[in-house]
Amino acid sequence: MSPVTPELRQLRYFVAVAEERNLTRAAARLHITQQSLSQQIRTLEAQLGVTLFERSRRGVALTNVGAVLLREARPVLAQAERAVETVRRAARGEQGELRVGFLASVANYFMPPVVRAFRERHPGVTLHTEDLTIAALVAGLREGTLDAGLSRPPLVDDLATEVVLREPVAAVLPEGHPLADRTELTLADLADEPWVLTPRASWPPWHRQYDEDFARAGYRPRVVQRGTTSQGLLALVAAGVGVTRLTLSSRSLRDSGVAFVPLAGDETFVVLVWRADALNPALPALRDVVREVARTIDLAVAG
Repeated sequence: MSPVTPELRQLRYFVAVAEERNLTRAAARLHITQQSLSQQIRTLEAQLGVTLFERSRRGVALTNVGAVLLREARPVLAQAERAVETVRRAARGEQGELRVGFLASVANYFMPPVVRAFRERHPGVTLHTEDLTIAALVAGLREGTLDAGLSRPPLVDDLATEVVLREPVAAVLPEGHPLADRTELTLADLADEPWVLTPRASWPPWHRQYDEDFARAGYRPRVVQRGTTSQGLLALVAAGVGVTRLTLSSRSLRDSGVAFVPLAGDETFVVLVWRADALNPALPALRDVVREVARTIDLAVAG
């Protein structure tokens, strides 16, 4: 017959009796009857085949074997309590891991304060961040390898989004361009310009939106070259290949060879993106931090 392992409840009862040295006080501490406590201690002794206490009119005293069990039981109970508290903290979003993808275009001004504030407020949650393309970010959310993303609006229906920032958009022109000294432009002002844009395959929903924007301005842009990143587009503009359209904060990515001129009435958004059925309990904490940081950022002067 295999030995019986005591339950945590039995060990808790045993430790209470050992520490109080009195069944009446131990029962009161445990909020059970003295009769029930006595029965539990006798059951424990029978299971182990030992005598744990010497009984007398003055109370109870540990036997040598009982002292050994007390020494071993205390850390077991403490570990069990830590395990329960760890689970509770994780359920409250105070412990665990959170995986967040972000676009490079929001990294330079938004991600650092978000990461810093989150780690200060939630030190028990390990925050993993990754710089991704929009396609990889959306795929990570859909597949569950990411818990959230900070992005431009992905323009898809199967993910939840919350707008956290509105950001001005600018025309980016080569330095010395005839329109570079204007205080404001419209998309229609650039109808005759050669354009450099990202590949259409990089994220079709965005390019469908671009098509609509250009159509409202009355033309289809003459795209002479494609660049895969904001930095790549800026380099092409600086080389005089064409003009492009980027967020005003992208000024921080290049300080020479290009001019940023705000586009009238043109703006985009920074959004927090997640799956509607996301279960990570730390996600609400991230949303709170993102909202808080967003209130401190003025994107009209970012970059």
